[in-house]
Amino acid sequence: MTVRPAASPVPLEELRALDERYVIGTYRRQPVAFVRGEGSTLFDTEGRAYLDFVGGLAVASLGHSHPAVADAIAHQARTLVHVSNLYLNELQPRLAAELDALVGGAAGAHGRVFFANSGAEANECAIKLARRFGQAHGGPGRYHVVSAYGSFHGRTLAALAATGQPEKQEVFAPLPSGFRHVAYGDLGALAAAIDERVCAVLLEPVQGEAGVVTPPPGYLEAVRALCDEREVLLVVDEVQTGLGRTGRWFGFEHGGEVRPDVVTLAKALGNGMPIGACWARDEVAAAFAPGDHGSTFGGQPLAASAALATLGVMRSESVDRRAAEAGARLARALDAVAGVASVRGAGLLLAAELAGGLDAGAIATAALATGLVVNAVTPSALRLAPPLLVTDDEIDRAVEILRGVLAEARSEVPL
Repeated sequence: MTVRPAASPVPLEELRALDERYVIGTYRRQPVAFVRGEGSTLFDTEGRAYLDFVGGLAVASLGHSHPAVADAIAHQARTLVHVSNLYLNELQPRLAAELDALVGGAAGAHGRVFFANSGAEANECAIKLARRFGQAHGGPGRYHVVSAYGSFHGRTLAALAATGQPEKQEVFAPLPSGFRHVAYGDLGALAAAIDERVCAVLLEPVQGEAGVVTPPPGYLEAVRALCDEREVLLVVDEVQTGLGRTGRWFGFEHGGEVRPDVVTLAKALGNGMPIGACWARDEVAAAFAPGDHGSTFGGQPLAASAALATLGVMRSESVDRRAAEAGARLARALDAVAGVASVRGAGLLLAAELAGGLDAGAIATAALATGLVVNAVTPSALRLAPPLLVTDDEIDRAVEILRGVLAEARSEVPL
């Protein structure tokens, strides 16, 4: 098989053949290849346009090819792409200061940042840091982490061990020890799980991969109080929920006076450029010494330039407010669609639970064929996470496409 030059358009069937032959099959590909994006719109190899209401799994929060981010990346690519973390670079400390102003401002404390390349790596850092802090303050046996069933923290071994989805873990056993799981939202179960060996509680403020599951009122505040009582760290995984997605800068802000000790970020931080971050308040961050952790590419100039540009646009566009308003509009519209049983979530991280007999995977595939990208997050629910700059017109058009797809599907469901 001959591989065409990158500059030449490659037909879809040839791309699929190349993918099946040369790429390890860890993904169930949809029958489309996207080659260009602009704002909330993606274009495939045939030039067809699609409304993107997945946003690269909550990554493209400013939309595709945002000019400010693209210009920053292009300028940096011609200046300095990479330098080892053995040396300072011009952008990483500035980005850390900006993240501390955002995260620390919301968390009520100053902190420091470790840069990685993904959410899984940010969570690996958080787990190692929690163990280091716990053992320094409670002895070598204090290294256990409690997280929730249904959670998703990544696919590296430690992040997978923290993930509360046994079906994803079984084939990779034995996983690292020291991880416990309790029901999400069950404060009593959490209290029973925290003993003298536990160094941290790791939670998502909204469980995205479990189907956009929100906690019961008062839960996050009660978890913070329990962590204070037991003297363990509260680590909040904001990889999917952070940076405006839920209608606040951070998902934990929906919990009132919740003050995390550690916060992990990725996805939206680079608007598509791979970058992750682990913020920790100063006392916790001090548990790491030189050599305790590292990343070859973490915080390198190219990724940092994208993140700085992304944060600048996010602030100027007030993406938290926009997500709250657009999310309310989208939720109301979805709730009025026949075939949608309920809508849950926060801001522009929503799930539409479908009426009985409707298969979310089939609906997502049908929507894709009609020009709308959505994600079947569970067998019965669609996840919608469009760019935070999505317009009212785009929301209305997306809902109309989904209305038509569901109407056709419902007509085929036996009564």
